[in-house]
Amino acid sequence: MIIDCHGHYTTAPEQLEGFRKAQIAAINDPTKRPAPPKISDDELRESLEKAQLKLQRERGADMTIFSPRASKMEHHVGNEATSIEWSRICNDIIQRICTLYPKNFVGVCQLPQSPGVPPANSMGELERCVKELGFIGCNLNPDPSGGYWTAPPLTDRHWYPIYEKMVELDVPAMVHVTSSCNPCFHATGAHYINADTTAFMQFLTSDLFKDFPTIKFIIPHGGGAVPFHWGRYRGLAQDMKRPLLTELLLKNVFFDTCVYHQPGIDLLFKVIPLDNILFGSEMVGAVRGIDPETGQYYDDTKLYVDKLGLNSAQLKQVYEGNARKVYPRLGKILDQG
Repeated sequence: MIIDCHGHYTTAPEQLEGFRKAQIAAINDPTKRPAPPKISDDELRESLEKAQLKLQRERGADMTIFSPRASKMEHHVGNEATSIEWSRICNDIIQRICTLYPKNFVGVCQLPQSPGVPPANSMGELERCVKELGFIGCNLNPDPSGGYWTAPPLTDRHWYPIYEKMVELDVPAMVHVTSSCNPCFHATGAHYINADTTAFMQFLTSDLFKDFPTIKFIIPHGGGAVPFHWGRYRGLAQDMKRPLLTELLLKNVFFDTCVYHQPGIDLLFKVIPLDNILFGSEMVGAVRGIDPETGQYYDDTKLYVDKLGLNSAQLKQVYEGNARKVYPRLGKILDQG
């Protein structure tokens, strides 16, 4: 089985975007607050059949771990009430998709984070999504300010309540920022990669995993700059008198394969242990075009993985086994048929 651990609903019907625009316009005038968007099951199907489902079939994937569109989480927009309403609407749509296509999609939730608001306030939505909607994880934004990094590091006790709830529910978090409102940082080209790299360094400098020995995080986009600079991080850890990275982090931190060229995937698998790599593509996502050098879509990451020369057991581990390990609730869903 081939499980894509990183998919977002980027092709939603226009009613969802229309609601969001109206919601933002009404932030300062509650009398203009819009009604929730009305989207039929047929409209959901149409939005997927020509995009994610089509590409699943063409590229050979079986299931996608699916969440709301990351760039549209926009935790920096409005206030906590804005984020709560928007998150619930987006998560409910993901649940409907998973119900329509239970063999193709399984849900991961958007948290209703907001700058200056304790992460503990997101616990209710996480619990609702896991217990009521059947979701298997969450996307955790380390920077709700949208590129200004006003929140404490992920290793600060500020975040501990949400970690406690993750452990209680036995779900991991993908560390995933949203769009950037800082003009210095392009969202998908800079802010995303910055955040991936920053999260790893925060983990390296802390004893977070002594407090939460079973918690699991996925750092997406191949871990940002981490694999390329693995020697730097090993050396920094050594200079700081930290344990080896394999002991310090790699029981709790995992990476996906959202890296859009063969040399990058080759490097990822050469540097990061196989046990810590989950197959992911993020399609339909940040990079949608065809590479003129190969004639293939940049985000068809299965092509890169298949060219690594892994044996059948190794491929099974990357395509299925590691996802089952990191997302325990996924295994239970698959085993139930």
